[in-house]
Amino acid sequence: MKILMINGSPHKDGTTARALKEMAEEFARLGVESEVAWLGVKPIYSCTGCGACTKLKRCVFNDAVNEMRPKLAEADGFVFGTPVHYAGMSGAMTSFMGRLFFSEMYANGYEHLRLKPVCGVVCARRGGTTATFDQINKYFALAQMPVVSGRYWNELFGMNAADGEKDAEGLLNLRTLARNMHYMIRCRQVAAEHGVLPPPMEPPVFTNFADGK
Repeated sequence: MKILMINGSPHKDGTTARALKEMAEEFARLGVESEVAWLGVKPIYSCTGCGACTKLKRCVFNDAVNEMRPKLAEADGFVFGTPVHYAGMSGAMTSFMGRLFFSEMYANGYEHLRLKPVCGVVCARRGGTTATFDQINKYFALAQMPVVSGRYWNELFGMNAADGEKDAEGLLNLRTLARNMHYMIRCRQVAAEHGVLPPPMEPPVFTNFADGK
């Protein structure tokens, strides 16, 4: 069992890193392998809708999106962490998730994401967390990913990692998230062991409401 965690903050060791660290430590206690992948500070292009991923089976822009792609098939669950910037995800995380999910849809039909447990974690100094939480969860719904919930919104407050240490309730929820994700992945594994497999996928259908087709 392996969990891939994405740190979408420009600060490698900031509040978002502290939140993911809390989950990583709980995963380790449960005997679960986890990896935190930092997106870094290099520019990440937003999706241009070029459609090249349908032929290339990857994104046409060769940056963090393609670097993360091989890790998707290996992971049993995912955590996407982001700071709150103007009541939304960081620019890097927004571009990364937009291109990752779009290209996965057209390249693989969400094969490496579908039905794998996932959660989003948002970090802020003060406000904008619930709006960001709504934004990040929309990606998971389109990819047929079961969203893991905790005992409160998945948020950690603090201007930096040291501040995050003081948010005892937020840290408790992060540990709860890790335990719940472990449980859901284990349920999926036990189901497969007993012959309960994912339902088949129908061919995609796209309609355009402008012309009624």
